[in-house]
Amino acid sequence: MLLQKLKEYAARSPAADLPPMYLATPIKWLIHLDQEGKFLGFVSTSSGTKKKNDRGKEYPAPSLVRAYGIKPKLLADRADYVLGFIEEDAKPKDKKRAQDCHNAFVALIKECVRATRVPEVLAVEKFLDNLDLTTLSLPADISSGDNVTFVVDGTMPIDLQRVREFWAQTQASSEELAQCLVCGQLKPPMKRQPIKVKGIPGGQPSGMALVSANAAAFESYGLEASLVAPICRECAEGYGRALEQLIRGEDTHLTIGPCVYLFWTREDQGFSPVSILASPEPGDVKALLRSVYGTRGAMPLNPMDFYAIALSSSGGRVAVRDWLVTTVGEVQQNLAWYFRLQRLADRDGRPVGLFPLTASLVAASKDIRVNIPEAFVNLALKGTPLPRWILYEAVRRSAVEQRVTRPRACVIKMALLSQEKGTREDGYMEQLDLANRNPAYLSGRLLAVLEFIQEAALPGIKATIVDRYYGTASSAPASVYGRLLRTAQSHLAKLRKDKKGAYTVLQRLLEEVLAGLKMFPATLNLQDQALFALGYYHQRAAGWSAGVTAAAKDHPEDEE
Repeated sequence: MLLQKLKEYAARSPAADLPPMYLATPIKWLIHLDQEGKFLGFVSTSSGTKKKNDRGKEYPAPSLVRAYGIKPKLLADRADYVLGFIEEDAKPKDKKRAQDCHNAFVALIKECVRATRVPEVLAVEKFLDNLDLTTLSLPADISSGDNVTFVVDGTMPIDLQRVREFWAQTQASSEELAQCLVCGQLKPPMKRQPIKVKGIPGGQPSGMALVSANAAAFESYGLEASLVAPICRECAEGYGRALEQLIRGEDTHLTIGPCVYLFWTREDQGFSPVSILASPEPGDVKALLRSVYGTRGAMPLNPMDFYAIALSSSGGRVAVRDWLVTTVGEVQQNLAWYFRLQRLADRDGRPVGLFPLTASLVAASKDIRVNIPEAFVNLALKGTPLPRWILYEAVRRSAVEQRVTRPRACVIKMALLSQEKGTREDGYMEQLDLANRNPAYLSGRLLAVLEFIQEAALPGIKATIVDRYYGTASSAPASVYGRLLRTAQSHLAKLRKDKKGAYTVLQRLLEEVLAGLKMFPATLNLQDQALFALGYYHQRAAGWSAGVTAAAKDHPEDEE
């Protein structure tokens, strides 16, 4: 179960030592007081970088979910709660709300004093009773949204055990006992999940709930909010902290388009697919391929459990798009196949990252739909073949843009071959295939050759025949190639006069390609359009010389 695995992960993280209903919270300002509550000054915990996201140093501090209404946090909260501070240009209703927030904060402090009689909290109460913002020396750069807490004679009241116990008691669930879905024990369930999930693309900045019934349609048997799926406080905090840590970790999360993918293992293994998926280095990919397909035989599979989840936002809540339970060894095998599929001849031959692959299918990165990265991650981690619609999107995008980019050529090859796992030899379709006599593939090669001829005859030309005719040539070759060949003859005549060497090479290359084409196809289906794109890309990557070596040997008398 997903929540159980998240709780297990949280148990081995530093956040596991946090007190109940506490979270690591960025606090920008510390108000220093003496034991009598006398104000000593403000101290900033800022790093000094003056960045907008510099919210101060993190401290374990009381936490609660504040979706609406006025709900103060004990001893550490925003400046509008702690001090009643609001910007001068704020609207009257916002100023009134800030005062209401402050009154609620003071009331909670007084309640804590009565319950605990902790001297440090009593000092805070005295300071607040005498607070006058008109005479208090406020920092010039303080904001109403900055988090503030207190230090009394060198001690932070939020660190004191009696304060922590009081806060846990005030936040304890008043619900009747129910069986927790995660641990299975009879405990009071949380009506509201104590930790909201932040960092989901397109989600609310304040965070969203993973478990929630926020509308009547989601409720059942009279159960509201999170009670539809009863989870005790310990388990709710555990899975919430795990998600928070995974989303913040560089090696545990990968954001592509509207999805964030989280990865972890049952025990620390030092293995993460994040780097090799996002920015694959040739050396790392070679090492992976060697470990799986090495000549000495594949290494034993690592049996360590591996977990992955895909999260997106949906209607103010977190949506679980996918949940994978497998082993590190299986993931490594599937990753090796994923990179083997995308290998293509190129000047540098670098593997392509996940984002360029997904972005190659859309006009702009903002148009990436959830199911696009999902398809590639499923191929990389599960070995699931790319769906047919991925091939359609790649072919259609090539026709719209009138070009075949390297990432898109990789997608086309991956989509074609992922459906044929184990049926093709290693190296198939990686580079120019002179033995391939498929009319669609040869038609793609021919377009590249005609583009070579035009570029040689008209150096510096801004728009080539590909910019104008790729879409038509890749779908209905017979309708356009007659015209393109007539134009090529005039270009060849110019080359024969001005650049005899280029003419000889290109004429032979043209003859070699045309020799395999008995007739131009009237139309090409999706599969053939994909082969056309690869034929064009392979010929462009190979350059002029490919395919003419044998012809040159047969006709040495033409060389001058």
